[in-house]
Amino acid sequence: MQTRSSSKFVGEPSTNPKRLNRRRSKQRVEPFSLVETPVVTMADQRTMAELLRAPTEGYAEAIVVPPIPAKHFELKHSLINIVTSKQFFDFKKEDPHAHIRYFNKITSTLKYKDVPETSIKLMLFPFSIDGPARIWLDKEPSRSILTWDDLVSKFINHFFPPSKTTNLQNEISNFQQHFDETFYEAWDRFKDLFRACPHHGFT
Repeated sequence: MQTRSSSKFVGEPSTNPKRLNRRRSKQRVEPFSLVETPVVTMADQRTMAELLRAPTEGYAEAIVVPPIPAKHFELKHSLINIVTSKQFFDFKKEDPHAHIRYFNKITSTLKYKDVPETSIKLMLFPFSIDGPARIWLDKEPSRSILTWDDLVSKFINHFFPPSKTTNLQNEISNFQQHFDETFYEAWDRFKDLFRACPHHGFT
């Protein structure tokens, strides 16, 4: 005999083991495989000497010289000596614009059959710089300079930053003749400012 207090509540889950087994039998458990697929790798067949050998890649120059159609062409040592006689180092008083003007003047006198002038400039320019300027060129990404205009643009933008242009533009716009300076001396100094900053932007 059961009393009210001991009677089961409606909705209480059944604890009958047979019913639990029926519910569990309806659920399917897929078998799980822990077998790993082997990865096939190629064995390195190089000898120890080959593994320790220094790499031969990564030495490409930044300047790319276009193919020269001439069959027989070489840079004369005398020409290289002329270019190296006045190199750009990036000293404080050195002017990169003046270096480009001087370099253009030298290379404009060179005429070779079936050899473009820009190719000669690209080949000779590395000889015209040294010290920090040479380190700058060596740090440029390989094969990143394809034309003479690319080279001039990167060279000027590096050694003549925008801050220097702004300072020279201010000097030009606020130019005044010194008290103890003749008109000729002031005019000559004024032209030096224009020459030091060809891209000044003034008419």
